[in-house]
Amino acid sequence: MTFVVTEACIKCKYLDCVEVCPVDCFHEGPNFLVIDPEECIDCTLCEPECPVDAIFSEEEVPAGQEPFLALNAELAREWPVITHRKEPPADADAWKDVKEKLPLLER
Repeated sequence: MTFVVTEACIKCKYLDCVEVCPVDCFHEGPNFLVIDPEECIDCTLCEPECPVDAIFSEEEVPAGQEPFLALNAELAREWPVITHRKEPPADADAWKDVKEKLPLLER
């Protein structure tokens, strides 16, 4: 089992989850984070750290968010690993409650 970053992270990217990951499985894109399913050890440490509840175990991904399983795997191969927390985007708070942000994902 692995954990998955879902749509709520797009344009928020708070990065609280990154520092607690013991295996550095997070990868950073321009406005989204993903978890590498090959590296994730299912430690559960990241899930409670996400302030927008964007991280779920693959078995508990909410309805409609299933495409993020494949998207995390795909983008983890393309984006660099991130191992430290930094400031979120300046407008992150304005995006945290917005729904249907997938069209806004920057690759």
